[in-house]
This record gives sequence, structure tokens and C-alpha cells, in this order.
Amino acid sequence: MEKQQTPQPESIVEIEAVTRVYRQGAHEVHALRGLNLQIARGEFTAICGPSGSGKTTLLNVIGALDRPSSGSVRLEGRELGNMSQRERSAMRRDRIGFVFQSYNLVPVLSACENTEMVLALQGVPRAERRAQVLRLLGEVGLGGMEQRRPDELSGGQQQRVAFARAIAAQPAVVLADEPTANLDSENAARLLDLMERLNRERGLTFLFATHDPRVMARARRIVRVEDGRVAQDELRPVA
Repeated sequence: MEKQQTPQPESIVEIEAVTRVYRQGAHEVHALRGLNLQIARGEFTAICGPSGSGKTTLLNVIGALDRPSSGSVRLEGRELGNMSQRERSAMRRDRIGFVFQSYNLVPVLSACENTEMVLALQGVPRAERRAQVLRLLGEVGLGGMEQRRPDELSGGQQQRVAFARAIAAQPAVVLADEPTANLDSENAARLLDLMERLNRERGLTFLFATHDPRVMARARRIVRVEDGRVAQDELRPVA
């Protein structure tokens, strides 16, 4: 009897021989050096490495915030390098969620208005997006705080608003650059608990750039980047 093969997970991010070279005055900085990486749908993966290793540049390339100098970056099978600026903007709006360590909330907007920004850009009717956002803010533990502006929220609460905004449009992948850097242990644990739950229940794909041991302890895959290349790729068993 022929042995059946286990189906392989669908790749959501495919990176082949990517380089990224910056100019700093008269010098060239090689942030990425022929890097190869694949991320499967539903992963919960940490990219780690020392400062200057290339992990943030890698996240920016995957997130269509930056273009590689050479090589191929595909998201859901679509080559990012061949896209126009308009197409790249649409990809960031519709398929990529961003969580930044500085939160990047609009100071004059409420938690609800900050969260629904992407949905508004997508043209979702106001009543529909408002109902969706109110449910989501309740899910992240911000029920009753929907009308507070960022300066009326703690750092941990602001980060949860930023996270809610990142997932509101149901992106293909959530990219988080040092998401716990400004959080104390309690708020970091709450955010990671929430991310793990949504990864498990909704199948959301999470990719972190981090040097925080608290994040790496939760990751099911750790990709270590050094000098712009993948130095180590460790899969961990699912508990």
C-alpha cells in the first residue's frame, strides 16, 4: 500500500536570495545578504538577532515598507517587487497588519476611531465597521474605553489598541516589531496571551522581530538573523 504523504503547510511568505543595501554617506550598508526564508500560514515565529543584524529590515521588506535591492519577496504568491506604489499600498492596507513598538496611534482620535482606520480606508460602511471594532476592542479587554484618546490610556492599553487596529481587517500576516519593548511584564504577558489565542483560534500568522526573551519563549519557531543572513532556524514542538 502506498504511504500517504502529510500535506505541507501553505507558504504565506516566500523570500529568495534577498539583499538590501543602503547608502550612508560614501559607504554602503549591507542589511540583508542573500537571505532565504519561508513562513507558513498560521505560524507564530520570532525573528531574533543583535542590533544591526537585519531583522527589522527583513520585517520592512516583508511588509512592503521597503524594497529589496535584489531577490524575490512573495506574499500569498504575489511578488512584491513587481508592484506599483499603489499596489504595494493596497497590499499593506488589506493583507498586512503592523504592530509597532511606538504604537503609532493618532493622538486626536479615540481608541475606536484609531482601530477602525483601515476599515474606513477599505470603504467598509460606518455602522458595520463601528460594530466590528466595538466587538474587537471588547475582545482585547478595552470594553468601556472605546472613546478614550491615547493620552487617556496606559501604555499597555495603547498597545492593545494598536494590536486591535492591526487585526481589524483580518490580514494575512501580522508583523510586530519589538511589540513588548515598552511594556512591563504583566502587560507583555497579556499581549502575548492575546496573540497566542488569536493565532490558535483564528489561524492568524504572526511574525515578530524581537530580542525580548518573553517573546522568544512563546514562539513556536525562532529564526536567528546575523549579518543579514539566517544563521539558525529552530522549530519547537507544539505544547
